[in-house]
Amino acid sequence: MNDPLRRKTRWRLVLGAGSESCLGSLSGQAAARDEALAYLYDREYGDGRNVRPGGPGSLDESQLTVPEWINDVHELFPRRTIERIEKDALERYQLQEMVTNPDLLARAQPSQTLLKAVLHTRHLMNAQVLALARQLVRRVVEQLMEKLAREVRQPFYGALDRRRRSLLKVAKNFDARTTLRRNLKNWQPQERRLVIDAPYFHSRVRRQTDRWQLILLVDESGSMMDSVIHAAVTAACFWHLRALKTHLVLFDTAIVDVTADCTDPVETLMKVQLGGGTDIGQALAYAHSLIENPRRTIVVLISDFFEGAPVDRLFGVARRLIADGATLLGLAALDAAAHPHYDENVARQLVNLGAHVGAMTPGELAEWVARKVG
Repeated sequence: MNDPLRRKTRWRLVLGAGSESCLGSLSGQAAARDEALAYLYDREYGDGRNVRPGGPGSLDESQLTVPEWINDVHELFPRRTIERIEKDALERYQLQEMVTNPDLLARAQPSQTLLKAVLHTRHLMNAQVLALARQLVRRVVEQLMEKLAREVRQPFYGALDRRRRSLLKVAKNFDARTTLRRNLKNWQPQERRLVIDAPYFHSRVRRQTDRWQLILLVDESGSMMDSVIHAAVTAACFWHLRALKTHLVLFDTAIVDVTADCTDPVETLMKVQLGGGTDIGQALAYAHSLIENPRRTIVVLISDFFEGAPVDRLFGVARRLIADGATLLGLAALDAAAHPHYDENVARQLVNLGAHVGAMTPGELAEWVARKVG
């Protein structure tokens, strides 16, 4: 965007609705920013609730629009602007439902939208509201765990062990050949019928994954919230596969190793600090320091690949990691609708170095890892 157009757009955002005749209309991200700003600042024109009649939304308790607005603000504006908008919302317009109203949180329906809003604003909450917010986070996480646990663990249930018998009578384990052979004595030639006294079943054995490390590196910068939420829950599912040694590391320009909290995604999510820069190279270097046996290690980098630090360092660390024999899997950031968003140039160069790069759901990731270690 050239400077004159940028200045015109900024003035249009400052002046708000009514200035279209001289400054023109907005589109794309600028229009989304205008809508988010209007939701808050149009309250200057309003009635007792500071909402302009016909404006973009109301504060009726039956309409939980505040969480969606909070998430929009955090996706559309830089950190300094977010801080100013939050300050005005709380101090100037008393838009405090999400951070001071325990009744609203207590009756709110759990959803991923609400979860993200809580994580965005928990630093503004008092102790009472924060306790309720934590309960809400746990309810949403439990729903996600119930949904994802089966598809993450299923690929690790193992292959059939045809040398061992099982007393667990499951149709998919039925051993037809052994059953026929062991029951041939019951063949009735006149009726041309075989009577099965005792069916036989194969045993299933757990895959031998104890020698493998799985290191999940999760970018927590900017608009990575959906990926962070799913990564925390997915790591918990992997953690319960006891033969697989799982690490979970969050990063922006700093690194937070939350492996100790893998069993509790709520604690992991409550430690997330969104909105910083990105230093992927530093995160890969930390993962490199955790590796015990490179040829039995998978490093999963979940990021949008928009590197804030010198990109040559990122490629240098990736090159060393792959040369040592470790497997590097880069997963493009996915939003709640599973749409990928990433720097294609950086991803392409990682592939040229020998990394695997793609976009996967948690279940698809589990299948990929199971094939690798199987």
